[in-house]
Amino acid sequence: MKHIVHPFEFDEYPSSLELDPSDQELLEAARRATATSYAPYSHYYVGAAVKLENGTIVTGSNQENISFPAGLCAERVALFAAVSKYPGVAIESIAITAKAENFEVPDPVSPCGICRQAIAEYEMKFDRKIRILLSGEKGKVLAIESMEFLLPLMFREKGLL
Repeated sequence: MKHIVHPFEFDEYPSSLELDPSDQELLEAARRATATSYAPYSHYYVGAAVKLENGTIVTGSNQENISFPAGLCAERVALFAAVSKYPGVAIESIAITAKAENFEVPDPVSPCGICRQAIAEYEMKFDRKIRILLSGEKGKVLAIESMEFLLPLMFREKGLL
């Protein structure tokens, strides 16, 4: 038997004001994207912003549906929009945030499992790590250098690519 430890590394900033200007811009784009959420059931508004290597920022927001599985998370809306509009341009980073109608979202929000796998797919496709910024409405921001830290045993069958 071999015991393996997979490290989980990330940086924690006390507020978005501590981020470099490029990351601040990306996070603010994600925060603005929450306004385009369609969340009549959960009243939980998620925004995501993807920065491409050419500097373009593409945003997305969660889109709910009365048939709950038919909805789509903000992260995948932003990712899919970016890759369909700019198919050969690698993704550099993604910022994710949320706000709610009936309570404050004090802690950084993290992508669901499906979104984690989608981000991992684009890391494999473009053969580069995607920086992930996680935030709540305000307060601390987490910066993670690659999806492999959030999804260490991700499905990555390169023969399918």
